[in-house]
Amino acid sequence: MTGHSDSADSSIRPGATSLTADAFDRLESLFGPIDDELAQHYPGDRVGGQPSHTVYVSASDASAAVPAEWGAAALAILDAHPEAFAGLDTQNALPLVRDRLGSAPIQDLRFDFEDGYGWRSDAAEDRHATAVGAALSTLAEDPAGPTWLGIRAKGLAAHERRRGIRTLELVLDGAGGVPDGFVFTVPKLRAVEQVAAVVALCEELERAHGLTERALRFELQIESPQAVIGADGTATLARAITRADGRCTALHYGTYDYSAACGITSAQQSLAHPVADHAKNVMLAAAAQTGVWVCDGSTQVVPTGDSAQVAASARRHFELVTRSLERGFYQGWDMHPGHLVTRWSATFGFFRQAMPVAAARLGSYLDRQGGEVMDEPATAQALAGVLVRGLDSGAFGIAELQNVAAGIDRNVLRGLLDRSVTVPLG
Repeated sequence: MTGHSDSADSSIRPGATSLTADAFDRLESLFGPIDDELAQHYPGDRVGGQPSHTVYVSASDASAAVPAEWGAAALAILDAHPEAFAGLDTQNALPLVRDRLGSAPIQDLRFDFEDGYGWRSDAAEDRHATAVGAALSTLAEDPAGPTWLGIRAKGLAAHERRRGIRTLELVLDGAGGVPDGFVFTVPKLRAVEQVAAVVALCEELERAHGLTERALRFELQIESPQAVIGADGTATLARAITRADGRCTALHYGTYDYSAACGITSAQQSLAHPVADHAKNVMLAAAAQTGVWVCDGSTQVVPTGDSAQVAASARRHFELVTRSLERGFYQGWDMHPGHLVTRWSATFGFFRQAMPVAAARLGSYLDRQGGEVMDEPATAQALAGVLVRGLDSGAFGIAELQNVAAGIDRNVLRGLLDRSVTVPLG
């Protein structure tokens, strides 16, 4: 035989093989369970819908006005230091950045009860938790509000988990249920077994509060070396994802806790440190084709001070965001309104630069025209992913895309990304 087909049973001629029906039954009895297990654990990448960033705000400052306030503050920084940002814009993206900051500056929002909040009295945290729930409910109803939102409660360690669970309950009570797009972040994962316990927590909360089954989803924050490599030498993350019962939406890297746990001095802690690259590459490999997103961490360098300081910190953040995008990390943390300017500038610039080449290559693939590069189906799928991410971020619109390749639309892109759908080639 010189080739194969996905529908081999119907295409093979009788008598073309010496293997008996019993032999094929035996082989299928071996391959079938493997196929099922791979399909369960690796359903494919979840490309559409991933936010470009997650903004962290202390729960003590929570309100439904946070996105608008951050957008206004970001615009003020842009207007006060136009030269600091104009020099970074090689793709004419700043007009888009302005529009984004004025309309929908935050795609993903977390109100933080952990490191960004600290320890307060139970009465104070109870009060803030209820207020956070109300703010999340309001934001979920706002068409221009964040698509994703939620909280980071306290961690899983014995001294804090009861407080974290109580806070999560009060947030849900304050919201009147689970707001659309709600997800909670689980900080400081250290053991696979903790994930099973978090799944049990979700089940108990859904039961106790009368929530829809499987309504609660969570992210795992990777701030510990044990979350990457366990005591048994295995990749904790890969096992953790399989134990999450389909509830884990993303892995988030915690820059400073992770670096400190590896003994990196504070002056050298960075998203670009080799220790960070190792952890994030393991995250990327563990999450590949599982449908779980990977989110890069944050930087403490913020655009404040005089013009020279703002320009230096803006360039630093812009370069870090671009570096992450180039390495396949399409989401990261933002901790200051000024980060929104460089987040959107770098994101829009990256995808605007990538779009013409990706669209032309994908158009040639669909038309079977070939050209200088002969792409395979897996590469076409990757090209479609770039275009979907660019569209989702707002870096370009479908009209701009079709100016390069008229035959590409959302349906075509979805078909290429869905391995079960056959996209006809011209």
